[in-house]
Amino acid sequence: MPAPHWLAKANRAGLNRIIRLIAPWAPGFGVVIHRGRRSGRTYHTPVNVFRRDGGFVVALTYGRESDWVKNVLAAGGCELQTRRNRYELTSPRLYRDDGRQGVPAPVRLALGAISVHDFVALDIARPAASSQGATTVE
Repeated sequence: MPAPHWLAKANRAGLNRIIRLIAPWAPGFGVVIHRGRRSGRTYHTPVNVFRRDGGFVVALTYGRESDWVKNVLAAGGCELQTRRNRYELTSPRLYRDDGRQGVPAPVRLALGAISVHDFVALDIARPAASSQGATTVE
């Protein structure tokens, strides 16, 4: 796991709730809206996300084993709120990129500093309709 486990726990406990307020409009951030595999609950998880042709790439700062990643893979997609827009995303694909080529150069350095090598790419199905959901962070 690139970022320490204790940081992931701290983020779940409080920091994500703050980040979630700025992530929908801040460059390089977004909120993944997904359903729990077992609970069926709706979660809103802030992520580092970057636009690419026909979709987005998300840096897996806490690794491939994060619950939100497992939920998105199991569901075959999710919704993403970023830059004041909402998208329905499909076809999640995990991949490793040691050079972090799918992200802007300054971000490559930051992600390299915390040893992020894993990403998930998703395709845009269509802009998603606005919907109300729970605000729990996983």
